[in-house]
Amino acid sequence: MRKAKGYTQEELAIKLNVVRQTVSKWEKGLSVPDAHILSKIADILDTKVSILLGSTISDEIDENAVAEQLAKISEQLAIKNRRNRKIWKTIGIILLIMVLFTILLVIFNMPVSKSISTENSTSFIEKNN
Repeated sequence: MRKAKGYTQEELAIKLNVVRQTVSKWEKGLSVPDAHILSKIADILDTKVSILLGSTISDEIDENAVAEQLAKISEQLAIKNRRNRKIWKTIGIILLIMVLFTILLVIFNMPVSKSISTENSTSFIEKNN
């Protein structure tokens, strides 16, 4: 629809105050625009939000149906974002634990290795005398 109206991704992105890559993600279905941006897109492209969403909602159905559909999409996106944040948080915690464990190993092994090397040098010196 954007191409039919003569807009490039860059031009549409500028009008929406987003980057071109965001428009590309929307078109590829990798993400969805927020409800207020979807409304702006409809205004810019001179169409209805329902058409942008791929529905053939008739004029008889009021905007509540569109609002419900937008709410569902926003909820799905929020769930996906929460899941992604939870995954990254878990990965971060695991990495932090690994780093702390490594630091503790280094701290507690250093005195042991020093005492072993000291004992070996002392015993070597005693044997030679």
